[in-house]
Amino acid sequence: MSRMVGTVSRGLRAPIIRSGDNIADIVTNCVMEAVKDGDFEVRDRDIVAMTEAIVARAQGNYATVDDIATDVKNKLGSDTIGVIFPILSRNRFAICLRGIAMGAKKIILMLSYPSDEVGNHLISIDAVDEKGVDPYKDVLTLEKYRELFGYQKHPFTGVDYVEYYQQLIEEAGAECEIIFANDPRAILSYTKDVIHCDIHTRMRTKKLLRAAGVNKIYGLDEILNAPVNGSGCNEKYGLLGSNKATEDKVKLFPRNCQPIVEEIHDRLLEATGKNVEVMVYGDGAFKDPVGKIWELADPVVSPAYTKGLEGTPNELKLKYLADNDFANLTGDALKEAIKGEISKKDSNLVGQMASEGTTPRRLTDLIGSLCDLTSGSGDKGTPIVYIQGYFDNYTTE
Repeated sequence: MSRMVGTVSRGLRAPIIRSGDNIADIVTNCVMEAVKDGDFEVRDRDIVAMTEAIVARAQGNYATVDDIATDVKNKLGSDTIGVIFPILSRNRFAICLRGIAMGAKKIILMLSYPSDEVGNHLISIDAVDEKGVDPYKDVLTLEKYRELFGYQKHPFTGVDYVEYYQQLIEEAGAECEIIFANDPRAILSYTKDVIHCDIHTRMRTKKLLRAAGVNKIYGLDEILNAPVNGSGCNEKYGLLGSNKATEDKVKLFPRNCQPIVEEIHDRLLEATGKNVEVMVYGDGAFKDPVGKIWELADPVVSPAYTKGLEGTPNELKLKYLADNDFANLTGDALKEAIKGEISKKDSNLVGQMASEGTTPRRLTDLIGSLCDLTSGSGDKGTPIVYIQGYFDNYTTE
């Protein structure tokens, strides 16, 4: 009988990682202990993935709000700074905003509406329509926003992020003015010195502001892209991908991860004789239908992975074959016909009708999303994920 089980994703428990720990040792040991303890054996093209958080923790890649404030002062040297397009997150952005506010006398905070970049809504799009507001053109003051929409709390967190961010800035010792706009150039009516905090649209934002005559401009990826007073940093992403560690410290996105995944790959190959793919993952990419958040708060889903995880899926749509090419077949005849079609499929199915409807995303984004859902972000204690059968297909026995 054919094998009945396809892809399996297992969360592996790990010790609490501390700064200075050898992450390659820990991950390799956790996998080998799980093999002993579990009901599986290592196979070629299995996947081991670890959260970016445990890599950054092992690296000791942290910075304080004072470090952020120092970098902001050094780079902008401005009394009034425009902070535009932040995401709405106590974990992801609040500590960063506090540090930025400590580096200025006044913050002009410009929030996108009705939602932030990753889908957290300040207000519903229906409310925007009902009030006759054009989100593509209209710039709202805080007073106008409150007049139109009142005080809105996030359905899951119960936080009014407008009020929360205002209080946070003022408690950091800066004056705060809040506006709402979706055109980055709107900030230039208030200040010419800007920190843009968007993640995936940051290149466009910078281009538009430069063309419009901004004076000093830095993305969040350019704050703490080098150490400040011995702090951690991320040369490529700065504060992007950071998380709250304590009330005055952030854990930054991990640095230089490629040697780590390669070392774990080599250790597992030596220990098992199998070619196991390895990756580091952060936020996945999937939309919550109620909260509407897309996740995706990290600058990339996977900052490092072994070469076998490059590319996109190359799959046939089984239901298309069953409903079209082999519509006259049933049972074993249908099964064998589909297996035959899979065995002779092209190495590149892009544009072919039989692949239409398969997920057009990079493997690392798909696998990272699976890992993010498997490990969770709370107290499961499984920051390492072991995946088997991901590259199997209907012909695999």
